Amino acid sequence: MKNVLGLRCIDCHKELPVEAGTYTCPGCGSQGGILDVEYDYPEINRMTSREQVAQSKDYSIFRYLPFLPIRQNAALYEQRSAYLRVGWSPLYKPPGLGKSLGMSNLYIKDDGQNPTASLKDRASIIAVIKAVEEKAPTVACSSTGNAASSLAGSAAAMGLKSVIFVPSRAPQGKVAQLLIFGATVISVQGSYEDTFRLSAEAIARFGWYNRNAAINPYLVEGKKTVALEIAEQLNWEVPDWVALSVGDGCTIAGVWKGFKDLYLAGWIDRLPKVLGVQSTGCCPLVDAFLEDRPWRPAEEKTLADSIAVGVPRNPDKALQAVRESGGLMVAVPDEAILDAMRELGRTSGIFGEPAGVTGMAGLKVLVNNGIIGTAEKVVAIVTGNGLKDVRNAIKAVGEPLKVEPSLQKLMAKLEGRL
Repeated sequence: MKNVLGLRCIDCHKELPVEAGTYTCPGCGSQGGILDVEYDYPEINRMTSREQVAQSKDYSIFRYLPFLPIRQNAALYEQRSAYLRVGWSPLYKPPGLGKSLGMSNLYIKDDGQNPTASLKDRASIIAVIKAVEEKAPTVACSSTGNAASSLAGSAAAMGLKSVIFVPSRAPQGKVAQLLIFGATVISVQGSYEDTFRLSAEAIARFGWYNRNAAINPYLVEGKKTVALEIAEQLNWEVPDWVALSVGDGCTIAGVWKGFKDLYLAGWIDRLPKVLGVQSTGCCPLVDAFLEDRPWRPAEEKTLADSIAVGVPRNPDKALQAVRESGGLMVAVPDEAILDAMRELGRTSGIFGEPAGVTGMAGLKVLVNNGIIGTAEKVVAIVTGNGLKDVRNAIKAVGEPLKVEPSLQKLMAKLEGRL
């Protein structure tokens, strides 16, 4: 990989070569040593340019291949029809939503339109490719749901086996995806922390390829492609803010990494501020950010299951992303998250799951408080589709009208509603 210089530890800054099985810095112990992929930006610019990317007919994350840590060889392209089509999700500017929030320059990046209906597909396709590179027949991870279904789908497409660990509270819609994709599903009767720990022990014991994004440094590189797309879809004019939900911290770290890579390659001339949003029912990183202290474990009491992570596995990268960008973090109650689901659906036709719209819920708070200006250019990322969690969608909007098959009774029911 000519475009990759190596790996660098975010704690001790030690540089390591790219080698199979290297996930964390060996000198920092099991509790730290998260690695970053380092790129040769002049080499990237020799390989491609903004103009070449704009002319690409490949509407997937592979249009940004020189920015990715995967081998640039013919075999990849020969197998392309086997991979799920991940990326190039739409960027909308819904006038109804902008009017509702009083914003004139609001965009929504709908990543719920990826193959398994979440942003996590971006990381999982990289995991599958790396597993194939390393000749690993089985991939595994722990997840609250979205990472699990995305990995199971991508693994199925490539003929790999997948073993998925989910906490018992994982929504049935997500578990159904796993089973349909043929994954071996382990429902852990405990918290997300229990689930993660058991998966880590099993992966070490059986030698499966590790898709856990907080451990595997290559997966953040897949997630960062959402930032590359946002920049290109805005004609390389960087937004003032990017808002999104935060759980483990991997996705927000990826978004920041994507914009930084573009900046260091000279493709954009400034960087956005990043807004990270959690639920008040589980906000260890927001509390750490606002109180300027190390993070502490938190309870997992939120209906936004995808971000119900009381012990985040990538806290340092997440907090670093927000601080470096000059951005902010905020927590919102579950009621505000449900309200965001309703508002987004009714004003834009976009159906987001609770965790998927949490970024927009936090954005609304900051706009109402005058912290983000109504004329600023803002992109809110919807990270997952609402069909993954129908139970909470019904909680947000209520049951349908029930009526006997009589026009008279229908008219009585509709009176005052339309």
